[in-house]
Amino acid sequence: MAIRFVLVDIEGTTSSIDFVKKTLFPYSRERLPDYVRAHADERLVRSQLALVDDDVEKAIDKLLEWLDEDRKATPLKTLQGMVWRVGYEDGSLRAHMYADTPIALRTWRDAGLALGVYSSGSVAAQKLMFKYSEVGDLTDLFKHHFDTTVGKKIEPESYGRILAEVGYGPREVTFLSDSEAELDAASSLGISTIQIVRPEDGTPRTLRHRTANSMGVVNVADL
Repeated sequence: MAIRFVLVDIEGTTSSIDFVKKTLFPYSRERLPDYVRAHADERLVRSQLALVDDDVEKAIDKLLEWLDEDRKATPLKTLQGMVWRVGYEDGSLRAHMYADTPIALRTWRDAGLALGVYSSGSVAAQKLMFKYSEVGDLTDLFKHHFDTTVGKKIEPESYGRILAEVGYGPREVTFLSDSEAELDAASSLGISTIQIVRPEDGTPRTLRHRTANSMGVVNVADL
């Protein structure tokens, strides 16, 4: 059965790990406490804090602890996205994209494939990265965005939920990620997988999945 849908990870796949670890995370860590205090009465912020702690200051402490642990917690990811929005919109942030990313995405889209993103970062944060990227606005390339609200990226059930939402069978989908554990979860459902092993990111190469050194070398026929 032909591939009809391509799902991509962000960190280490479309964009560098360094940008996330050395730019986005420090930016949000510095600004998150004041942002939360200033917006604690707003509905969306309040709803996320309620999932952490009823006390705002205790919630902030817990969020910073999770950030330092790189915990894939939905309240943290949602609030980080809000903080990053400020930075993207005022020009403080521009998202890194590998040079091959827009070329590959447009090639696949123009070949008639639907594209989606699955990242631990919130859907809002994903859209900001692709809108305010160094290579311009790429948001029109994607039909679907998924985050931890569908489940953890290392759990097969998460990919089952994605399949149900996009309406494709597993043999019609290819997932690209740098993470072997994520690829294992997707492939357990019969989804085609490709590990992106970018030398700049030092990704350990898997033995269980097809590999490519960039998205740019993955032709439509290879998907």
